[in-house]
Amino acid sequence: MTHAPEQRSAPLSAATADRGQEHDLRALFGRSTAVFASLAGPAHMLESANAAFFDATGVDPVRAGTPIGQLLPELAEQGFLTLLNRVYRTGERHPGHDARIVLGTGPGAREAFFDFTYEPRLDVGGNVTGVRILGVETTQVKQARQLTAEHRALLEQIARQAPLEQVLDGMARTIEDLAPEEVLVSVLLADADGLHLRHGAAPSLPDFYNQAIDGIATGEAVGSCGTAAHRRQPVIVTDIATDPFWDDFRALADRAGVAACWSTPILARDGALLGTFAMYHRAPRTPQDSDLALARVFADTAALAIERHHAEQARREAERREQAARADLAFLLEASTRLTSDLDYTQALQGLASSCTPLLAPLCTVDVVEAGRVRRIAAAAPTGREERLLASHSPVYDAADDAVARVLASGVTEVARRTPTGPGPWQELQATGYLCVPLLDRGTAFGALTLLTTGEQVFDGHVVALAEELARRAASAALNARQYTERVALARDLQAGLLLPEVPAVPGAQLATYYYPAGEGLEISGDFYDVFPLGDGTWAFLLGDVCGRGAKAATTTALVRHTARAVAPLLPGPEAVVRAVNKALLDRPDSHGNAFVTLVYGHLTSTAAGLDITLVRAGHTLPVHIDTRHTARYLDSDGTLLGITGNPYLTTRHLCLEPAESLVLYTDGITEAHSRGGEQFGETRLLQALTDQAHGYDPAAIIAGLTDAAHAFTGTDAINDDQAVLVLTARPRVF
Repeated sequence: MTHAPEQRSAPLSAATADRGQEHDLRALFGRSTAVFASLAGPAHMLESANAAFFDATGVDPVRAGTPIGQLLPELAEQGFLTLLNRVYRTGERHPGHDARIVLGTGPGAREAFFDFTYEPRLDVGGNVTGVRILGVETTQVKQARQLTAEHRALLEQIARQAPLEQVLDGMARTIEDLAPEEVLVSVLLADADGLHLRHGAAPSLPDFYNQAIDGIATGEAVGSCGTAAHRRQPVIVTDIATDPFWDDFRALADRAGVAACWSTPILARDGALLGTFAMYHRAPRTPQDSDLALARVFADTAALAIERHHAEQARREAERREQAARADLAFLLEASTRLTSDLDYTQALQGLASSCTPLLAPLCTVDVVEAGRVRRIAAAAPTGREERLLASHSPVYDAADDAVARVLASGVTEVARRTPTGPGPWQELQATGYLCVPLLDRGTAFGALTLLTTGEQVFDGHVVALAEELARRAASAALNARQYTERVALARDLQAGLLLPEVPAVPGAQLATYYYPAGEGLEISGDFYDVFPLGDGTWAFLLGDVCGRGAKAATTTALVRHTARAVAPLLPGPEAVVRAVNKALLDRPDSHGNAFVTLVYGHLTSTAAGLDITLVRAGHTLPVHIDTRHTARYLDSDGTLLGITGNPYLTTRHLCLEPAESLVLYTDGITEAHSRGGEQFGETRLLQALTDQAHGYDPAAIIAGLTDAAHAFTGTDAINDDQAVLVLTARPRVF
């Protein structure tokens, strides 16, 4: 009994793997080997020979001087001694091509092929004194040609993604046909968990044997294959009759007529077990190097085929899941469109019932809780009669034996393969199972979706998931319809609280403001402005934009305005105030959001020369200065937006507005307003709108001219972003 040596579990390096492959190919294909031997006398006594002769024949060199018939008695049965005698008698040379010879006897015998020549040895008188053997062994070359062709065909099959069963069966038959002696090949495939082996291919083993080992466990002493799979290394059993690995399978092997089994594990590139490759023999036999190399090469080929098969299976399964997911998504999108097409609470829930039938179930009801009672708000069925039966029944809110009542109380989906408990027209409808899903509002059930089967259909996990997702969307649509009006009113009230209730009177200045929200006003805008006194005749002004909309935008807007109002009287100038606002933004709780802010903040003081202005721009649109010639130009002032870094880059800009000059602050809703073709209003058009307009020195007229130009450009009153404008004008002198 011979077992392969233990192999290390660490993965081979690339260089080691290449050397191993080269060794296997050399063992399989090898090189032509030249042999030479000199025989003397009529007994053909071996006088001398080269090392290749001894290697090829297995003769011990120390036995030189012995007749060749005693060294290799098998030659007599194969006619080679007769040929030697003829050459010795006649003195005529004898050539042979591709001659087959069996060397050795018993389990150690091997088949070989030679091109050879028997030449007479002559003395000086021309008398024959012996025979000289010259030969080239072509065994491996001959086998290599056949093996290469068959192996290439197998690889082509794998590349064409031929069925795995076909590839493995073809591989087994190829090896059986090319082997010099009878061999029976078997391939077993590992389960996904690697704990059992399943039948893959074994065209020459008896069916009863294949059926008996189908599903054997991987483990120590579980035959050759189970052990090889467990060890992850080859297991060579030369004699099944005496090997303990076969104690549990010896009778089966004897019945199948196999006496030796060499098994090689089939491993994936990552080392995972894919199966085993086994070579059975009818008689006890020890493998040669070429046998082991053949097993390794075809185990690697089988690994390639199996991995390709697994990849193809994974691809097909992924495609199937993708197609199913697309179908589910299409169903949910269509249902969602139906649910949200009308902002009416009742119609949304009635749309839910019609969306479920017949795709999810033939019968469907929707119930809601109103004033402590359950009301059936929708029913859907294949026929009018069945629909009327469903609509006529309403569950009792606190009934313990009613599925709808239980789901309303627990807020948890309930599914069963039986008729619903509690009263109802279940017999008339021939109901066989039900699925009841809650409609939730912040975790509390306000209604229930019930699906009923009437035949062999059962609610699997896929249907349950779809119904729960549809119920979630329906609940959202119904609640949205109910809350729509409340949200509009709330948004308007909050927005009003974040803007100036009225423009204050600032000495030496005229002010005008503009605000227009995008959309329907359901969400709070991120645009804001403010003007407030600081004392000693100085006033603060600001205009900014919060990234985003809604409640978090309102929170950030309030934070910026209130921080500026609180710290401005205490800090030396605009830059210090803006840095304080930035710190407040960075210190926000996570629940208040993390939106960044763009801002223009400044101080103004009325002087005899006009308005003295100091401002800081933090990532906002550039302010515009309109001079007394009605020429508008951008006011350069560098600065980064707020709420991102603890030390934003800021610069302070000083400006003196002479009488009748204006400073225009605006949000990007003006410059980014776009036409029907997608072109933006832009900064150039903004300057054109503010230059040479017939607005005089009235800040309200300046705003009107700008917004009229923007609306004329877009071609519609609808805007895609909120717009806000603040204009500060130095009062003209009165003479």
